[in-house]
Amino acid sequence: MPTTRTRFTDRTDAGHRLAARLAHLHGPGTVVVALPRGGVPVAAEVAAALAAPLDICVIRKLGVPYQPELGMGAIGEDGVRVLNEQVLRPARVTPGQLAAVEARERAELERRARRYRGDRPPVDLRGRTVVVVDDGVATGSTARAACLIVRARGARRVVLAVPVAPEDWTERLGDVADELVCVATPSPFFAIGEFYADFAQTGDAEVLRHLGEAAGRSAPGAGPAAGPPAADRELTLPAAGVRLTGRLTVPDGARGLVVFAHGSGSGRRSPRNRRVAEELNRAGLATFLFDLLTEDEEPDRRKVFDVALLGARLTDVARALPSDPALGPSAGPPLPLGLFGASTGAAAALWTAARLGDGVAAVVSRGGRPDLAGAPVLAAVTAPTLLIVGGRDHEVIELNRRAREHLRCESEIAVVPHAGHLFEEPGTLDRVAELARDWFVEYSGAGP
Repeated sequence: MPTTRTRFTDRTDAGHRLAARLAHLHGPGTVVVALPRGGVPVAAEVAAALAAPLDICVIRKLGVPYQPELGMGAIGEDGVRVLNEQVLRPARVTPGQLAAVEARERAELERRARRYRGDRPPVDLRGRTVVVVDDGVATGSTARAACLIVRARGARRVVLAVPVAPEDWTERLGDVADELVCVATPSPFFAIGEFYADFAQTGDAEVLRHLGEAAGRSAPGAGPAAGPPAADRELTLPAAGVRLTGRLTVPDGARGLVVFAHGSGSGRRSPRNRRVAEELNRAGLATFLFDLLTEDEEPDRRKVFDVALLGARLTDVARALPSDPALGPSAGPPLPLGLFGASTGAAAALWTAARLGDGVAAVVSRGGRPDLAGAPVLAAVTAPTLLIVGGRDHEVIELNRRAREHLRCESEIAVVPHAGHLFEEPGTLDRVAELARDWFVEYSGAGP
């Protein structure tokens, strides 16, 4: 087992500690290049410490077909391709299998490159010192590909920097980098994640946030903090034969609207939902917290799990809300709509997203049961969907993974380490709020 001296709290901590080893590179001639996705939070800390521009080098690992976590090579931008014969030969991967994996990963590489870069051109690397950063080195295939790419783009000097790597990493990679910097080279070494207390997957939203901050010096999240809300009041709306009450909060200049749905009747009073809503309000998003069931209906467990009923009510509310005067002039376009669902409310949110199609910009589930929406509904959802689950909520993790298999839209599962079903552990709900904020900001188009 690794010792505490070689264990990082998370990627931010690793970035801080790695940056201390790179202080000699501070200066206008340095550029930091990250390997998405896990390398970006590490590289963001390094770039900030060195006052250097931050860019990305999109690499995709080629995983052995029957053991995807084992890298048999890597591909990168500009057509770079690196194979690891020490893995390929014993794994007995056929040319056809290799070609199939490469074709799939090439398509994903091109998609991510377009998404991460947007309209921004790559940073000019010609004649500069380029620090290539990842969250660690295992086989070294992706790091090798990245070094080859930045060298081909004109880097004068290539520095490969990672928080953790095997003892023999310099022997493996010394031929592609002019300098190799590492915080820890523990032995034995089995996987990068074993040296992190929190090694949760880095999502696209987090990558874009770090790149946006580096490029525009914007605040974390999505722009300036909101001042006093332009509206903050109770609102009652008709929905599928009943009248439901919720709390509408609209920050000044709101750029999007997120409707919260909870199937057990605690939506607008839930401290967890209110904590998330406050984070969204600070990011310039309006929120509506309400209950899908009336107080009289709440004890009826059949209705708690009646997704069609809950979804129909949420759909009616989502259609009625945009006409509220607090959400802008009636003549203008409606605010982009996001849906945040907890428990069975997550299934209702996906039911509504399937029904409204392009009328829903994004969906986030917190400890939810998306599986209850059913495979046909899940397959019909077009809105990008984020499924947040607690790392200790093992049964719900599995249910979310099964549900995601039926989604055809952009989707991710975010597992919050050390969190139970209710996210009551210290810091876990803050992480939920950050993940939801980033997802809604990215996909509602409400960024700065």
